[in-house]
Amino acid sequence: MKTRAAVLEQSPAQRPYAESRPLKIMELDLAPPGPDEVLVRVKAAGLCHSDLSVVNGDRPRPVPMALGHEAAGIVEALGPGVSDLAVGDHVVMVFMPSCGHCAPCAEGRPALCEPGAVANGVGTLLRGTRRLSRHGRAVHHHVGVSAFADRAVVSRRSLVKVDPDLPFEHAALFGCAVLTGVGAVVNTAGVQAGQTVAVIGLGGVGLNAVLGAVAAGASEVIAVDPVAAKRELAERLGASASFNPGDEAAAARIRELTQGGVDVAVEMAGSVRALEFAYRITRRGGATVTGGLANPAHLIGIQQVSLVGEERTLKGSYMGSSIPSRDIPRYVALHRAGRLPIEKLLTSRGPLEEINEALDALADGSAIRHIIDL
Repeated sequence: MKTRAAVLEQSPAQRPYAESRPLKIMELDLAPPGPDEVLVRVKAAGLCHSDLSVVNGDRPRPVPMALGHEAAGIVEALGPGVSDLAVGDHVVMVFMPSCGHCAPCAEGRPALCEPGAVANGVGTLLRGTRRLSRHGRAVHHHVGVSAFADRAVVSRRSLVKVDPDLPFEHAALFGCAVLTGVGAVVNTAGVQAGQTVAVIGLGGVGLNAVLGAVAAGASEVIAVDPVAAKRELAERLGASASFNPGDEAAAARIRELTQGGVDVAVEMAGSVRALEFAYRITRRGGATVTGGLANPAHLIGIQQVSLVGEERTLKGSYMGSSIPSRDIPRYVALHRAGRLPIEKLLTSRGPLEEINEALDALADGSAIRHIIDL
């Protein structure tokens, strides 16, 4: 079988991407699904900073690689052993497959699946297979999904079934932006009604963290980003105040507003400066959660004694500390009830051929979520 896909052949790539065109639209050979694998006809895929970070070299990955990890589609074929899905089912793709047997999976922490992390790092599906190739040369999978393509073969462990009346452009966001942003608030931080929350970095994931904090009943939801349009959108989504971190007085103003700092600060920018800002605005006894994926070479510096003397918590959140099979249906239900209006985050859409131009919009901050129609 053939599939048309956006393939990254080398990284890092130089901006503007509309000129350097790091993602090449190619026809690839796609092998049929093997045991515990599924062939999916991709219908919509979201362009995320995690894709951009592979293109710009912040997240080194083996190349050539077919990118894309936030998507939804329709099941077209089932590999041996898959009995809980049927052809025609609508599914959301999840960027961390979980084996169900390793220590983190056994603890109920599938986002930390050890075989899944190994497979994602080397560019294979969960079972160690590659189903993509070109002229006999293997093409790597992006976090087990490779969704910037007409079709994808993925592990059954990378899929969550959803109702067919959920629009594909909305369903796609639940696989990454919603799962990661809302999950960081409700799962990792465990925000309770009445607590104060700040979100630093208002991309698609950060704005979902804002939505999650509002849905959780936070008494103050403070949005922080250097882009005014993003701050304005956050306020329309329910943030009670917004600040530009470039304002030297911003941190002091937030601490004053919240009488000493927020209960929970969630950093979603993938930036050392953003994380240090989040830590500065967290109150004594509070929690600073980071879900932004920074360059592995970047290091943070914090006052070590504050962790002890102020009983502070600094905690990572990967995939929103989520259990996708549990959380995606819950978040879809909140969306249907009007409590997670994720449709307001869709800023543009277009065909696969325009993906490099869309990368530029994502990099310069003018796009929240661009949907690729497939």
